[in-house]
Amino acid sequence: MAIKVPGKRYGKRLQHSKVFGHGAHHAKGGGNSDVLITPLVDMFVIIVLFLIANFSATGEVLMMTKDIQLPEGVNVKEMEMHPVVMVSGTQVTISGTVVGQVQDLVKEEYLNIPALEEKLRDMKKQFEDLHAMAEGNTNAFKGDVNIQADKDVEFAIIKRVMFSCASAGYNNINFATLQKGEVGAEPPTAAATP
Repeated sequence: MAIKVPGKRYGKRLQHSKVFGHGAHHAKGGGNSDVLITPLVDMFVIIVLFLIANFSATGEVLMMTKDIQLPEGVNVKEMEMHPVVMVSGTQVTISGTVVGQVQDLVKEEYLNIPALEEKLRDMKKQFEDLHAMAEGNTNAFKGDVNIQADKDVEFAIIKRVMFSCASAGYNNINFATLQKGEVGAEPPTAAATP
């Protein structure tokens, strides 16, 4: 007589019952349905490493559009996260808000763009209010702004954008450019030209 593991014993009639879980294996031919955890964990680790490698933790500084062809620059530094004023051939936008049409700005004789200046002042006030509430905050407003302008836009428009930025308190102006690469180098990346 074989030695049996101690525990509950069912009668001969219930031993092969599906309710008690013993008859399911006998009915299907005794297949094993265990989930293999090790390959599953390996797969998730590979997916996590892939996502970490492909996505930046800082996010995108510039939004590249078809309307704006950036000029190339040689003496550049890495872009930092600041408000971005986009100047295309047709319009001037900041944070997704259109503040002026280029065709209208060419006709006007003002030196500033009032809507852009107002939006920048609002952003400066929000920054100062947010950092004033934090105790022990050492982040003072530095007045940094990035200008992402198309290479074919007239300088008169760029000059008005710069004047509006300076009037609103944004005196540290950086221009977005493509880094001019050498032959066989990586494709151009966004950079700032102070």
